[in-house]
Amino acid sequence: MLKKKNRLIGLTLLGAVLAAPAVAAQSTLEGDANASDNTNHNIVVLRALDKITARITEIELPVGEETQFGTLALSAKYCRTRPPIEPPETFAYLEIDDIKRHGTRERVFEGWMVASSPGLNALEHPVYDVWVINCKMSEPDSDAGNR
Repeated sequence: MLKKKNRLIGLTLLGAVLAAPAVAAQSTLEGDANASDNTNHNIVVLRALDKITARITEIELPVGEETQFGTLALSAKYCRTRPPIEPPETFAYLEIDDIKRHGTRERVFEGWMVASSPGLNALEHPVYDVWVINCKMSEPDSDAGNR
């Protein structure tokens, strides 16, 4: 009985951890009173691994834009980071397409990636690994203040 109860508690906690980013982002999108719980950023910092060459690349991807890494087209839709007073967590909503020889695209990943658990929602690709590192704000143009 105790073993069954501990298993149930573990599954409940896992469910809460998995649901937290989606719930927080949803509340931010809806603009309710809890929207200030997470900080919206406009650049997603990703780390990408080419398994063939064993090269790791850090990619700064602006939200709403697309960039290419090898044959992958990476697009970020949202990036959220918890405020410093809460346990650190960063999560991003990504869409990743694999571009084939004739220019056709195959969606290989669409969903939330969580920085603290890269294996939780991972890109499953034979050549590339991609995971979220951080979210940050873009720096303002240095020319803008001099006008």
